[in-house]
Amino acid sequence: MQRRRLGRIGHHSSVLIYGGAALGEVTQDVADTSIEIALAAGINHFDVAASYGEAELRLGPWMPRIRGDIFLATKTGQRDAESAWVEINASLERLQTDHLDLIQLHSVGNLERLDLVTAADGALTAAVRARDEGLVSWIGITGHTHDAPATHLEALRRFDFDSVLSPINWVLSQDAAYLAGYEALVAEVQRRDVAFMTIKTVSRRNWPDLDNKSHATWYEPFADQFNIDAAVAWALSHPEIAGIPTAGDVRLLPLMIEAERRAASTSREEAAAVLERAPDHSSPFIDIPI
Repeated sequence: MQRRRLGRIGHHSSVLIYGGAALGEVTQDVADTSIEIALAAGINHFDVAASYGEAELRLGPWMPRIRGDIFLATKTGQRDAESAWVEINASLERLQTDHLDLIQLHSVGNLERLDLVTAADGALTAAVRARDEGLVSWIGITGHTHDAPATHLEALRRFDFDSVLSPINWVLSQDAAYLAGYEALVAEVQRRDVAFMTIKTVSRRNWPDLDNKSHATWYEPFADQFNIDAAVAWALSHPEIAGIPTAGDVRLLPLMIEAERRAASTSREEAAAVLERAPDHSSPFIDIPI
């Protein structure tokens, strides 16, 4: 699998990052099979979060075997320092490790949330403490809203984050205002040599019926190889993107791995032509919880 440098962090991460949300509601046996598939494909970067159900507990038993071979990231969704400190330490215990490569302030997609986490008693204080005490090496920020790129640009003005995880896919790039915000964020990320990762790669649209979801993802995904091939190829055609977390359903992992294998043979223009014809392709940020 192709690897890209994770900004100034320096790690050469697989371009597919294992999206730990897929482990939130599965058995350990299912988790083990999925992790084995990921490792066999060459994935060396695992991303999880305290809020992803049982995901940290499912990944934890693997740490004695693979901790030295992977880049391990998790997230805290707490907004104040005290709660975030407790959650970071709980994540370390659940993941069966004494050190995280990356802690991310999770789901910071608007200025109101950014104000909370960057306040004097906000979650960022706990992340910095964890770094200073040797519990984590790097600090990042994530968000998944229409305002995420602009919010993350402001976040970089307030603190020198080491990584940013912000959304982009073909359909979002068709929104001129969104694209302008994304491009401004990318320019600043590149100026600072910040690790840049992106989400919503294989999103097709927001769920039209939450009571009849076919997958464990927050959005309705593309579920066929043809459109997943195009979505992954389009994302990976952007050199600023160091990696894309795999979708939050274990059944989609093999399709994304296959898409990565094929991506080099598809141009951005060819991928866009496929996605332009995809039915009901729309922003995942329509009436979606943030």
